[in-house]
Formats: sequence, structure tokens, C-alpha cells
Amino acid sequence: MLELAVLGLLKQKAMHGYELKKQLAEELGFFRQFSYGSLYPTLKRLALEEAVEMEYARGETPRRKNVYRITPRGEAAFATLLEESGAEATESREAFMLRLAFFRYMNPETRRRLLEGRRGYLQERLAKLRESLKRLRERMDSYSVQLMNHRVDDTEHDLRWLDDLLERERRLGAEPALPTRPAAEGS
Repeated sequence: MLELAVLGLLKQKAMHGYELKKQLAEELGFFRQFSYGSLYPTLKRLALEEAVEMEYARGETPRRKNVYRITPRGEAAFATLLEESGAEATESREAFMLRLAFFRYMNPETRRRLLEGRRGYLQERLAKLRESLKRLRERMDSYSVQLMNHRVDDTEHDLRWLDDLLERERRLGAEPALPTRPAAEGS
């Protein structure tokens, strides 16, 4: 998932490692926190795969900073990772939310498939939660009951939110995804 996040952020603009880590936290704050110890090995691996390239820029200080930018190979890898819509992409909250952050780059069919997949997963989860609550209520203390009620409420809220997103997708119809890469300067 870190590769998808890094490529998606670099798709927006070239960044040095510190800025990239900051954007991971600010733009993708729902996503777990990453240390430089996981970010830089990922950047190195992506560079070896020629998905990102480094340019060396002089800042205001004499210290050199590596600026990373996505390459055409990285664009293709990003598109492939983004279009994955299997069980993990819909059942894992982090994986789903990460893809949602980059929905603008997806084709409408994939967006709808992911939204519907997540909705179906949450409907099953809600049914199981309600059944467990009904079956176990007498054996649980009041705090455990409240915790389960909270999970039911959260799941119902997420379902309403997904219904709104799906309705928006239906209204938009076949709105095309954004171009995969901004036009180069001087083109």
C-alpha cells in the first residue's frame, strides 16, 4: 500500500523525501504513519524498478536533497495498483480509503465496483454485528454492549456515506477519469 500512496502523491508533483512523508500524513492522514525507515526503502525499490527517478536540487542550504518524480513506468504501476479491486481493496479500511484518495484517477467502472464491493462487505459485517449483539447481549456487560452498538452505528454511517458516493457516481454517469499525467511544460 505504501507504493500506491507514494506513486499517487508523486503523480501530483515531484517531492523530496521529507515533503513526501509530510504529505503522507497530511493528505492521507487516515493512513497509518510511516517512518523514514519504511519510506526510503520503498523509494529505493521504486527507483530500481524505474517507477521513480531522482533529480538532485540545491535548496537554500548547501545540503543536497533528492527530489523524486514519477516516471512513465511508475504511471503504469500506479494505474495497475489503483485498479486492483479484490477483497483486500474492499475489506481493508486502509486499502479502500487509500484508493478513495485517488478516485479521480480511476475509470468510473472501477470506482463503482470498489464502492459497491465495500458496501457489500459492510452490509455483511453489519448483519453479523447485529446477530452477535442479539445473541450475546445477555452475557455481555454494559460497556461491551455499548462498544458493539458503536460498531453498528459506525457501520451504518459508513453505509449511508457509501450510498451517497454511489448516487453521486450514478449522477455523474461516465465522467472520465483524469489524465494519468499532467502535460509537460512547453508541450
